[in-house]
Amino acid sequence: MYIYNVTINVEESVVDSWLIWMKETHIPEMLATGKFTKALMTKVLIEEEMGGKTYSVQYTTDSKETLQKYYQEDADKMRSDGAKRYAGKFVAFRTELEIVSEH
Repeated sequence: MYIYNVTINVEESVVDSWLIWMKETHIPEMLATGKFTKALMTKVLIEEEMGGKTYSVQYTTDSKETLQKYYQEDADKMRSDGAKRYAGKFVAFRTELEIVSEH
């Protein structure tokens, strides 16, 4: 199992609308690609020097191959939706994690 982790720092002026969009639109659309089995959204509790609020969204997928299909088939569209809606109001970085053990 793999986790596609997206960490996003959002300007405070748009945090409320961004959270609604993420929960009601973006995350459901990510899951609707069929590439991810679940999503976990968390708030990062450490304050950033740049300000804003930081969140992490972890999307679980079954394999590296499925994640590659997401990049090839869906990533551009999914990323551009948020970039258009919240242009200049957030920064995001992405990491891939491999689940080693669950307890």
